[in-house]
Amino acid sequence: MIEQKSLVYEKTVLVGVITPQQNERKSKEYLDELEFLSFTAGGEVIKRFTQKTSLPNPKTFIGSGKLSEVELFVDEHEVSTVVFDDELSPAQQNNIEKLLRCKILDRTGLILDIFAQRAKTSYARTQVELAQYQYLLPRLKGLWSHLERQRGGIGMRGPGETEIETDRRIVRDKISLLKKKLMLIDKQMATQRGNRGELVRVALVGYTNVGKSTLMNVISKSHVFAENKLFATLDTTVRKVVIGNLPFLLSDTVGFIRKLPTQLVESFKSTLDEVQEADLLLHIVDISHANFEDHIESVNQILQDIKSIDKPTLMVFNKIDAYKPELWDPDDLIIKKTKSNYTIEELEASWFSKNNDKSVFISALQKDNFKKFREKVYNTVREIHVTRFPYNHFLYPEGLDEY
Repeated sequence: MIEQKSLVYEKTVLVGVITPQQNERKSKEYLDELEFLSFTAGGEVIKRFTQKTSLPNPKTFIGSGKLSEVELFVDEHEVSTVVFDDELSPAQQNNIEKLLRCKILDRTGLILDIFAQRAKTSYARTQVELAQYQYLLPRLKGLWSHLERQRGGIGMRGPGETEIETDRRIVRDKISLLKKKLMLIDKQMATQRGNRGELVRVALVGYTNVGKSTLMNVISKSHVFAENKLFATLDTTVRKVVIGNLPFLLSDTVGFIRKLPTQLVESFKSTLDEVQEADLLLHIVDISHANFEDHIESVNQILQDIKSIDKPTLMVFNKIDAYKPELWDPDDLIIKKTKSNYTIEELEASWFSKNNDKSVFISALQKDNFKKFREKVYNTVREIHVTRFPYNHFLYPEGLDEY
């Protein structure tokens, strides 16, 4: 264990692969993200291991030589946790645990752990618990004593039934109960959404840690929890917001991430209902992140999956205060200029033409360019409202006279 700033961080090692589908650059990006996830969960990464392979080893994910290398490092440095960037099969996880003799997690298990830490409300905790049990079900081997403490073993075992079969039945029963509980809460939330009247609904969507909650706080003058860590917010927050004299409802949703576990997509379906029922999406992007275009693509893929990709969308490029273009010499005839060399003004011009002016560049933290942002949101919400209620057009003039 390493003590830092009065917090105790677990020594953690990351393992990733380079494959024909995932080149070296992409693998590094994923491991950078995995390191941030590990930090968020309470781990301090002290080493990374990568292996080039055409196909992951079906028994141990990585080859025996690389695994021996990891084992040696784990023993020498008393590492407590090894995290794999891709989802491990139950057999792979079990085999690796036997060899390394420490805690083995994959990306899915790590994200579930973070969600369990971050869940504050009963609804979020129920969603996370369901996802955890769905993840646990095929990985039950050796976990009998853990489940026995939860439910008790007396009277739980049928004639001729083995412990592992009993474990599976307990977990399936728990999954069934949690699904019923979520269905009940879903009905209550659907009723709440139905009672919100005819106000235009706006939802903040985006990759995790792009500043959605910070923007929510600035627009609605609320106090939604915001932190520079992944998945700082799990619960959907809805606030009534007025820009000019135009009221609308603004909701902050859980952040998306690449390789998002299917268990989480399923269990957080109700949270994503806020996105599905929104009239307008504000797609928040961290423009200072080197891979922001990949993040946009990941978010769009999830929007496609939940059938919300065609909704009216305003692209909001946040954190312009943190954006630093890479230096480039215009006289260098060998190295060509790329998007990483663009200034903020050049990026704005590029995205304005690409999105028919449906984008704005801001800093939610510093409130840079906020007047333009408010005008864009006002005009877009007004257009939706006036289309729905044509007789109200005189109540809400075009444009904002004041900031």
